[in-house]
Amino acid sequence: MTEALKGLRPVLPGEALHARVARTLREAVLEGLLPEGTRLPGHRALAARLGVSRNTVVDALAQLEAEGYVRANARSGTRVAVPGPGNTASTVNTKTPLPLSAWANRALAGRVPDAGGGYAVDFRIGQPVPDLYPAGAWAQALARQARQVTAPLPEPEAELGPLQTRRALAAYLNAERGARVTPDMVMLTAGTQASLDALARVFLEEGRVAATEDPTYPGARAALRATGATLCPVPVDAEGLDPAALPDRATLLYLTPGAQYPTTVTLPAARQSEVVAWARRVGALILEDDYAADLHHGARPPAALQGQAPERVILLGTFSKSLAPVTRSGYLVAPAPVIRVLAGTRPLTDRAPATLDALALADVLASGAYARHLRRARQAIRHRHEVLLSALAATLPNWEVTPARAGLHVHVTLPPGLSETEAVAVAAEVGVALTPAGPLAELPRPPAVLLAFAHLSPERLREGVTRLGGVFLK
Repeated sequence: MTEALKGLRPVLPGEALHARVARTLREAVLEGLLPEGTRLPGHRALAARLGVSRNTVVDALAQLEAEGYVRANARSGTRVAVPGPGNTASTVNTKTPLPLSAWANRALAGRVPDAGGGYAVDFRIGQPVPDLYPAGAWAQALARQARQVTAPLPEPEAELGPLQTRRALAAYLNAERGARVTPDMVMLTAGTQASLDALARVFLEEGRVAATEDPTYPGARAALRATGATLCPVPVDAEGLDPAALPDRATLLYLTPGAQYPTTVTLPAARQSEVVAWARRVGALILEDDYAADLHHGARPPAALQGQAPERVILLGTFSKSLAPVTRSGYLVAPAPVIRVLAGTRPLTDRAPATLDALALADVLASGAYARHLRRARQAIRHRHEVLLSALAATLPNWEVTPARAGLHVHVTLPPGLSETEAVAVAAEVGVALTPAGPLAELPRPPAVLLAFAHLSPERLREGVTRLGGVFLK
């Protein structure tokens, strides 16, 4: 008992003192340090041992008695009332592997770890761009809508999202993306990854085939593979996915035609037509990830593939890059039969989209605030893209850079003899972080790295390239 009551367990965030005392005693019981029938010291003595007040001990013991861990008796004092190790859930061998499902094992295997570490110039992809977010407009929209939300959404808005948001999105996609969308084709989600997970669970299982570009976005590959389906990587060349390499059968095809991820090339119209013809022939659905459309660097982005075949293409989009990652403002556009299935299965995992974020999104779209924000953001991103291209061309001319038509990174093929591992390691030695492209591909490809640029100032971009030039031109 002396060992068990020598002091309190470390405090947990927000934990009250009497709760901490109760947890200390509870864990001592569950760990066998206070066996069943053990008589605890009196209130004053126990308080002195634990360094707390008598009243704190009284409150803690009252809680433990209500939970059944101790039993108080006027004659025999307070005694432990439950058995120790051998009969409690806490005694499970922590070294025994968790009984994970096949889905969990596949999902965990698909994770791409972050390299971590601090760098003077961090070119790694996935960086937030806070100085380009319309914080003021978004906060005002949230405040306006928060005052108006008074009741749960009616059916079918509970599954699909507020009608006013779906109307605003349909109008925006038709006008800006060349899509063919009606509000009843739109479902709001927590983001593209949530959309991919929902679609993968509905359409894929062991024995089915999902095709993906190669290289591709690892989150898509992980979501599709976690279902147990067979993944068929389709090679990407200088013009994007090669339609001639598509499989003879597939249920889904994951595609980024507007700005292929990660190479950033645009799929030509002729190839788009071939892909659509293939999907119709084999009965596949195309998941078109439109991740970079709002962040294009030219006059206008290419139209969405969905506009060519709305009965065959499911358009996936998110505002996490163009607004902020903290907004749960994703969407998917699908044919009516797909929407009905997703609406029917959604309550099992998600129940409903984030209503307040959805209403705020409708607000910024309808008010013109989003369009004004994009004009400013595109100008800044375009300038930073040009600064990076110019610096790389002047400093590392033997690094083959693919100018990005859209998005927040560039793809750089390394010169012969330089591996991705070596490039990343040498860059890290001079305080520069790069993303290797190899983990994004399953088929053999020339060594390449990715450089994100939108989150860095022009001065920091030039500094990063100068640091690279100092070690790779020796």
